[in-house]
Amino acid sequence: MIFLKTNKLTTKHTTIAAIILAAVTTLTACNNESSIVSPKDTLAKNQQTSPQLIPEFNNRLDIYKEVTLSADLSHLSTNQRQMLALLIDASKIMDDLFWQQAFSQDKKTFLAAIKDEKVRRFAEINYGPWDRLDGDKIFLTQNDTKAHGAEFYPKDMTKAEFEQAALAEKDGLYSIISRDDQGQLITIAYSELYSDEINRAAAILEKASTLADDKDFANYLAMRAQALRTDEYQASDFAWMDMKNNPIDVVIGPIENYEDQLYGYRAAFEAYVLIKDLSWSEKLAKYAQYLPELQKELPVPKKYKAEVPGSDADLNAYDVIYYGGHSNAGSKTIAINLPNDEQVQLKKGTRRLQLKNAMRAKFDTIMLPITDTLIVPEQRKNVTFTGFFANTMFHEVAHGLGIKNTLNGKRTVRQSLKEHASALEEGKADILGLYMIRQLLEKGVITEGKLEEYYTTFMAGIFRSVRFGASSAHGKANMVRFNYFQEKGAFSRSEQGLYSVNIEKMTAAIDSLSKLILTLQGNGDYQGVEKLVASKGVISETLAADLARLETANIPVDIVFKQGKQVLGL
Repeated sequence: MIFLKTNKLTTKHTTIAAIILAAVTTLTACNNESSIVSPKDTLAKNQQTSPQLIPEFNNRLDIYKEVTLSADLSHLSTNQRQMLALLIDASKIMDDLFWQQAFSQDKKTFLAAIKDEKVRRFAEINYGPWDRLDGDKIFLTQNDTKAHGAEFYPKDMTKAEFEQAALAEKDGLYSIISRDDQGQLITIAYSELYSDEINRAAAILEKASTLADDKDFANYLAMRAQALRTDEYQASDFAWMDMKNNPIDVVIGPIENYEDQLYGYRAAFEAYVLIKDLSWSEKLAKYAQYLPELQKELPVPKKYKAEVPGSDADLNAYDVIYYGGHSNAGSKTIAINLPNDEQVQLKKGTRRLQLKNAMRAKFDTIMLPITDTLIVPEQRKNVTFTGFFANTMFHEVAHGLGIKNTLNGKRTVRQSLKEHASALEEGKADILGLYMIRQLLEKGVITEGKLEEYYTTFMAGIFRSVRFGASSAHGKANMVRFNYFQEKGAFSRSEQGLYSVNIEKMTAAIDSLSKLILTLQGNGDYQGVEKLVASKGVISETLAADLARLETANIPVDIVFKQGKQVLGL
């Protein structure tokens, strides 16, 4: 300790410090020779107790470009601005809860132990010591491989043990699996495990509800607060679907199950605070009514499209002003399709929320530079924000198409396909989104842009998304689609490493892949999906080399936000 202090002394104290250090060292030696601690030993010990960046990740620290997350709030009332501040407070609690679900170490303690500021920020973005955009590789020393089940299951639990156990809520969305005093597997509800945090968040939502001018929004906030306390979310999902006119929205609670890569059962906490863009939303409203018609036209036998998607769905554009929890970890969501509850989807459809400001940030900072690097010059003009917005939007709309329950009538697709369900569903949404655009262009419903613009923008979008890695549900879906398209000749690659789209072959590939995915889902074919993901959900050496060119060009992989009440002036 004296050595560390002398480093901070002025020059005129150096001699005194040296004498003190020598005296203490001599005294220590007389008392016990084995207890001598040299300055070198002290430094080595400090390095061992502080996690260090693994050298191979030095070039990963700058893959995110920071953008300020803001929106025009001038049209909001005083009550609405106060309500926004409360919704951000509740969202911060979701953020803390997600950290607990993703990583066992206390957030403040873990981050405080990281001495390098850039490394600490990288860990904060990834909600732990694993690079979420590089297959969850460990980037910090003194940490273990990330468990596929995150913190939802005991680390020593095997799949065989879980599948043989008789448990209530075994595949429940809102509980974790733990062990009792005898070491037996048990379930613990979120409302019990996280009771303190949940009660605080619920109280904040109830307070926010008293400030809401819109009665339906006030009702939703109150019901969502109750849902957090009881783990019963369906009623609040229905209330959210009935809420149409409020200029403010919040998506909050345990929602997506991507973090559970062991089974895909458990939902992770997240939040979005949103401001509705009324003019853009008005333009999008007309598309939802075509869902039942497009369902009937899907390129599969009738039995795989017998379900009728709810026609009460709506499309809206928003500026997002706060991300929390799962939505803020690693890659940032730019569109939302909710709720996930299959019964609500069949009765009410879903709401598709396009996060316009985040989408524009990604297009300008990432998509356009990728286009200039990897797309042939003659097709670069086809990469447009209109195409990017539409491809993203119809991806979310397409979640409402297809089939939610297997044809044997026993289980949902999600339950049958387990950990592969999310990857296949994301793949379905991507491919059926393109199918919908083509159909609506032919019907004259979409009047902006040409088919080649949507296809080429989609191709550039694959390169953007593939950089998120192949370990996540979206990553696996991207690679399955890329490799399938390559096999079918939907695109070609020149000797210079530039890609061009073949419109006719891509159309045929879209139809055949749509049929394959919908059939696998309808049959609940776990083995078939496993085989598809294993064979095509991988990044080839050629593609990896092309992606490396994007790194050489210093093109960001994704964005990260400067956000919060201070940024918004709340």
